[in-house]
Amino acid sequence: MTRMDAPNRFKRVLFLAGGRDARLALLGTLLVILGLSIYLLAIILSLIRLAAFRNPLAAELVVHTLWYSGMPTSLGLVLIGLDLFLLLPTKRRHERRVEVLEPNPSRVTVALMSWNDEASIGLAVRDFASHPLVSRVIVVDNNSRDRSASVAADAGASVVIEPRPGYGSCVYRCLQELAAQNDTDFVVLCEGDMTFRARDLEKLVCYARHADIVNGTRIVEQLRAYDTQLSTFMYYGNFFVAKLLEIKHLGKGTLTDVGTTYKLLRRDIIPGLLRELNPTVNLEFNAHFLDRAMRSGYLTLECPITFHRRVGVSKGGNVSNRRALAVGARMILGVMTDWKRPRP
Repeated sequence: MTRMDAPNRFKRVLFLAGGRDARLALLGTLLVILGLSIYLLAIILSLIRLAAFRNPLAAELVVHTLWYSGMPTSLGLVLIGLDLFLLLPTKRRHERRVEVLEPNPSRVTVALMSWNDEASIGLAVRDFASHPLVSRVIVVDNNSRDRSASVAADAGASVVIEPRPGYGSCVYRCLQELAAQNDTDFVVLCEGDMTFRARDLEKLVCYARHADIVNGTRIVEQLRAYDTQLSTFMYYGNFFVAKLLEIKHLGKGTLTDVGTTYKLLRRDIIPGLLRELNPTVNLEFNAHFLDRAMRSGYLTLECPITFHRRVGVSKGGNVSNRRALAVGARMILGVMTDWKRPRP
């Protein structure tokens, strides 16, 4: 074997192991995180030893823990390097829309989610309905116990009741309703709690010619209010999970936020996308949505949007840091397992 043959043969082995879909960087990142966690454990054990157990056995335990932390870290860095320098160039060989001469959409249909949003849904409907880009506002009410449905109808929205409880079920029904609106080629998904504003539609629409899905990101410090339900822990937690998802789909997109409902989509991709989505996924559905969309080859692009204090009481994953941690853990598990759960 010549020197030139060895790298080519090695690449061939990698592609036989998965090719473009090989997720070596994702596995490597998790191994690095494991190694750093073991290293942190060694530091904690060292502090405990200095405080209470000054004996050779305790010192030996700390030394062994430090040594073992290097094994997953080293292996993880090797896997990340292989993905970045050998596989990434091939993973990038897919359709791009860097400059498409199609005009920006002139009209969009908007679907708003609602669950016990009586205080905010009327304001949200009027905000979107008054925007010159919006041709119709649909509100999907997820069996609210208050007057959300009637308030939305009074504000001028077409109201649909989704009886299946859960955030994922409500988003899924919104997408079904949007797919049926054949008078606009682009549609918008959003929430009815006034955390998002209709004026950001102009920014989303500007990116429409470059992607199948334009996903809003709240992770821009200068564009968010300081008194929102998105705590510092949630802010950086969203960023962490987004980067984990970006690493999983290395070369297919840049992500900073996996919790934003505000999205613009090409209507013609929705039927195919619905076949990939599982409505039983609950509060972690947005991460599931982005994961399945990118896996299916739909071009996904982020757009910075403004984020505001919600009107009413938060009921989702932003209720508390503890609940956000549980939702984030389910997101990470879903990303790692490809959301392997029974589909109804």
